[in-house]
Amino acid sequence: MAVDLEEWLRTRCSGYEFDIKGVFRRAGSHEWPVVAHTAEALETSLAEGGHLLPLPKEPAALANVLEVSIVDFVLAAVAEEDGAEGQRGTERGYPDIEISGSKFGGGFHAVDVKVARRKINKNGAPSGQTQSRITLYTGNTYFRYPTLKWPGTFRPFNEYKSHLDIIGIYTLDEQSAARVVDLELIVQPPWKIASKKRSSTTREYLGAVMGITDLREGRGEFDTPEEFYTYWRKYKFKIGDVVQKQLDKLLQAHDPATQLTLMNVDRASEDDHP
Repeated sequence: MAVDLEEWLRTRCSGYEFDIKGVFRRAGSHEWPVVAHTAEALETSLAEGGHLLPLPKEPAALANVLEVSIVDFVLAAVAEEDGAEGQRGTERGYPDIEISGSKFGGGFHAVDVKVARRKINKNGAPSGQTQSRITLYTGNTYFRYPTLKWPGTFRPFNEYKSHLDIIGIYTLDEQSAARVVDLELIVQPPWKIASKKRSSTTREYLGAVMGITDLREGRGEFDTPEEFYTYWRKYKFKIGDVVQKQLDKLLQAHDPATQLTLMNVDRASEDDHP
């Protein structure tokens, strides 16, 4: 009997622990050998000996470390399951993980990993919002043209049976070498946590809602997947020269009927932008 991937991910992610405690430095200031009988004792020894440097606190850099760790964890969990396969996506492609196999009903499923820092109030306490708006998709490439196989993707967007996000929410601890405390992993379909706002004023990204409770409960600004896709596929995202060249090349490889369909999507977007 097939297992629901969304619920499976929630269960597995509830057991995730971010155990990267810093960056290892070879040079140290202590006598050799270093002896430790527990992981905690080793961590203390490395820190006291000058071997353990803090992780970066810059949001994008720290998010990259977290994302790699979470992807590793999920892939290891998938590998433990009979009838399930997982593969890692490219660094700037979509998705971060592709999961397939009879365990999850066959077909292919896209799982993307996002990380956001909790916003801190003026009194120093964590707020109920993320510091910045999470990016769900790039709006002017694979999402807008879902029948095309874009560079950095395994297959066209529409060939996935489901799209799921793993959202990591953390509080920054500047005094800790690990930087990350109070980490929570949330699993939701992207449309359920989507807003009607971009996540960047300079890039063509779809943004999520910023309330952490809304993210946790899947309470975005759209009532149905259809409403979400209609809104954002009509949005007037800009297409730069590089993306336009990629699009032209992909369209040339398709039959005229496909090109006509995609052209009609663009015309509809121009005539009826929300």
